[in-house]
Amino acid sequence: MKLWSKGFEPDKMIEEFTVGNDRELDLKLARYDVMGSMAHIRMLESIGLLSGDELKSLLEALEDIAAIIERGEFTIEPGIEDVHSQVEFMLTQRLGDTGKKIHSGRSRNDQVLVDLKLFIRDELKTTSQSIKHLFDRLQLLSEKHKDALMPGYTHLQIAMPSSFGLWFGAYAEALVDDMQMIAAAYSIANQNPLGSAAGYGSSFPLNRTMTTELLGFETMHYNVVAAQMSRGKTERAAGMAIAAVASTLGRFAMDVCMWMCQNFAFISFPDELTTGSSIMPHKKNPDVFEIMRGKCNRLQSIPNEIALLTANLPLGYNRDLQLLKDIIFPAFSELRSCLDMCDFMLSHIKVKENILDDPKYDYLFTVEDVNRLALGGMPFREAYRTVGMQVQNGEYVPTRSVSHTHEGSIGNLCNAQIAAKMETVMDKMS
Repeated sequence: MKLWSKGFEPDKMIEEFTVGNDRELDLKLARYDVMGSMAHIRMLESIGLLSGDELKSLLEALEDIAAIIERGEFTIEPGIEDVHSQVEFMLTQRLGDTGKKIHSGRSRNDQVLVDLKLFIRDELKTTSQSIKHLFDRLQLLSEKHKDALMPGYTHLQIAMPSSFGLWFGAYAEALVDDMQMIAAAYSIANQNPLGSAAGYGSSFPLNRTMTTELLGFETMHYNVVAAQMSRGKTERAAGMAIAAVASTLGRFAMDVCMWMCQNFAFISFPDELTTGSSIMPHKKNPDVFEIMRGKCNRLQSIPNEIALLTANLPLGYNRDLQLLKDIIFPAFSELRSCLDMCDFMLSHIKVKENILDDPKYDYLFTVEDVNRLALGGMPFREAYRTVGMQVQNGEYVPTRSVSHTHEGSIGNLCNAQIAAKMETVMDKMS
């Protein structure tokens, strides 16, 4: 069944090419299609396009369909084009002409838009919970290992003392920035397009404020053309948020792979969380984090894919936009699987103690000793030259003491303040 059917069927080859795997992807939108339809028919009844009895019978039928969806029994039958057609077909089968009235005042264009907005809004919220779980884990580890020192690097050369508390805490705070991107994408998704129809409104006296309130949107896309233009923009904002989180997570995965290497050996995991080699019996590989790094690198391409797909499209709906589902739908689940796996792995991480006792890390303390001389009254440049000449002449002996007290340093991680920042961002999505 096709909602646009006018007495002829397209060539089968044309249909297969244009529909692609959209029917399978549409199953993810089924519950949202029912939600949007329920809000829409309540509004139609309020403006006199449905009677009270018709509304009652339609709501009951839609509630039955919603129950089928929740049980995982909903399917799009052969010959039916998409989720919207399937829902309308089921209503018409059950209610006859009453079921055919449900489409008054809307187009598939605004119908799929509202489905996508509701879907993306929920996906962002669910993803934010996975981010928060990892954030909490990193903060816990930061506090637990705040006194365990490790080398800090610039240019992959030993630079200054760092700590595991600082390392874990850095990625926790980086996730706060990423959550800002999630919250921004959520805000863009949290606008009602229903009533924009095919992109130019309707001659029916629709009450768009009513559907906005019924669906729990923060506001609406007022201009009906702007509502249609949000297709692609909403996905691109979500894609940029996904890419931001993936960037942080992929970088952390690289750190883990490096710190697990025997040349560093700063951290380790239980044997059962590593993988082996078919030829080298000693190998305990960080395959989980290598796969995570690869997946996160791929996820960072999402905004570019969406940008290239939507670049220079003419005003109004274009069928190219259907392909956005292929890009954004799997990206959410892929990112969450990486976040959840990272949280699981970190629940088993082991941190090496007393790393800086090794003489190869002596030069980590040069800045500490320069600062110690400066605090004693020596001009900084003179202190720098003094310690530099000691290093140059092979006479440098580190004091091996670290005294960092300012906000965000080794001795003052400010984890509570970072947690408060995260809560503030999370509140934007409540």
